[in-house]
Amino acid sequence: MGKIVIATYKPKPGKEKILDSLVKNHVKVLRNHGLATLRPPMIMKSADGNVIEVFEWISKQAIEDAKNNKDVQEYWNKYRDVCEIIPISQLIESNTSFSEFNPF
Repeated sequence: MGKIVIATYKPKPGKEKILDSLVKNHVKVLRNHGLATLRPPMIMKSADGNVIEVFEWISKQAIEDAKNNKDVQEYWNKYRDVCEIIPISQLIESNTSFSEFNPF
Protein backbone atom coordinates (compact mmCIF):
# COMPACT_ATOMS: atom_id res chain seq x y z
CA MET A 1 0.00 0.00 0.00
CA GLY A 2 1.25 3.49 -0.90
CA LYS A 3 2.19 6.23 1.54
CA ILE A 4 1.27 9.83 0.77
CA VAL A 5 3.64 12.39 2.23
CA ILE A 6 3.79 16.17 2.51
CA ALA A 7 7.26 17.67 2.19
CA THR A 8 7.88 21.34 2.91
CA TYR A 9 10.94 23.21 1.66
CA LYS A 10 12.10 26.67 2.77
CA PRO A 11 14.37 28.06 0.03
CA LYS A 12 17.65 29.69 0.96
CA PRO A 13 17.91 33.32 -0.20
CA GLY A 14 18.52 33.52 -3.95
CA LYS A 15 18.01 29.76 -4.44
CA GLU A 16 14.27 29.78 -5.20
CA LYS A 17 14.57 28.96 -8.93
CA ILE A 18 16.98 26.10 -8.32
CA LEU A 19 14.64 24.67 -5.69
CA ASP A 20 11.68 24.98 -8.08
CA SER A 21 13.59 23.00 -10.69
CA LEU A 22 14.54 20.28 -8.21
CA VAL A 23 10.96 19.90 -6.99
CA LYS A 24 9.60 19.67 -10.55
CA ASN A 25 11.81 16.63 -11.20
CA HIS A 26 11.81 15.00 -7.77
CA VAL A 27 9.02 12.49 -8.30
CA LYS A 28 10.40 11.57 -11.75
CA VAL A 29 13.68 10.62 -10.09
CA LEU A 30 11.84 8.50 -7.52
CA ARG A 31 9.73 6.84 -10.22
CA ASN A 32 12.83 5.98 -12.24
CA HIS A 33 13.88 3.84 -9.29
CA GLY A 34 10.45 2.32 -8.71
CA LEU A 35 9.92 4.27 -5.48
CA ALA A 36 6.97 6.58 -6.27
CA THR A 37 3.56 5.81 -7.72
CA LEU A 38 2.08 7.26 -10.89
CA ARG A 39 -0.25 9.48 -8.84
CA PRO A 40 0.51 13.04 -10.00
CA PRO A 41 2.31 15.07 -7.35
CA MET A 42 0.73 18.25 -6.03
CA ILE A 43 3.17 21.15 -5.75
CA MET A 44 2.26 24.53 -4.31
CA LYS A 45 3.72 27.57 -2.57
CA SER A 46 2.91 29.18 0.73
CA ALA A 47 2.35 32.93 1.09
CA ASP A 48 5.95 33.40 2.20
CA GLY A 49 7.47 31.38 -0.66
CA ASN A 50 7.94 27.95 0.89
CA VAL A 51 7.35 25.02 -1.46
CA ILE A 52 4.99 22.21 -0.51
CA GLU A 53 5.15 18.87 -2.32
CA VAL A 54 2.56 16.12 -1.87
CA PHE A 55 3.32 12.77 -3.48
CA GLU A 56 2.88 9.05 -3.02
CA TRP A 57 5.59 6.51 -2.29
CA ILE A 58 5.01 2.95 -3.53
CA SER A 59 5.21 1.70 0.07
CA LYS A 60 6.75 2.31 3.46
CA GLN A 61 9.63 0.10 2.31
CA ALA A 62 10.22 2.38 -0.70
CA ILE A 63 10.90 5.24 1.71
CA GLU A 64 13.56 3.14 3.41
CA ASP A 65 14.96 1.97 0.06
CA ALA A 66 15.40 5.60 -1.04
CA LYS A 67 17.69 6.19 1.92
CA ASN A 68 20.07 3.57 0.52
CA ASN A 69 19.76 4.54 -3.16
CA LYS A 70 22.88 6.35 -4.41
CA ASP A 71 21.07 8.28 -7.17
CA VAL A 72 18.28 9.44 -4.86
CA GLN A 73 20.77 10.46 -2.19
CA GLU A 74 22.74 12.50 -4.74
CA TYR A 75 19.52 14.24 -5.78
CA TRP A 76 18.53 14.93 -2.18
CA ASN A 77 21.99 16.40 -1.52
CA LYS A 78 21.15 19.09 -4.09
CA TYR A 79 18.17 20.04 -1.92
CA ARG A 80 20.44 20.56 1.07
CA ASP A 81 22.36 23.21 -0.89
CA VAL A 82 19.28 25.28 -1.73
CA CYS A 83 16.72 24.81 1.04
CA GLU A 84 15.87 23.76 4.53
CA ILE A 85 13.33 20.96 4.92
CA ILE A 86 10.85 22.12 7.53
CA PRO A 87 7.79 20.66 9.28
CA ILE A 88 4.49 21.69 7.74
CA SER A 89 3.55 23.12 11.14
CA GLN A 90 5.99 25.99 10.49
CA LEU A 91 3.82 27.28 7.65
CA ILE A 92 1.53 30.18 8.50
CA GLU A 93 -1.22 28.37 6.60
CA SER A 94 -1.13 25.41 8.98
CA ASN A 95 -2.93 27.52 11.58
CA THR A 96 -6.19 27.62 9.65
CA SER A 97 -8.88 25.03 9.07
CA PHE A 98 -8.76 25.41 5.30
CA SER A 99 -5.17 26.16 4.35
CA GLU A 100 -4.82 28.00 1.05
CA PHE A 101 -1.73 27.84 -1.14
CA ASN A 102 -0.66 29.33 -4.44
CA PRO A 103 -0.33 27.10 -7.51
CA PHE A 104 3.24 26.17 -8.37
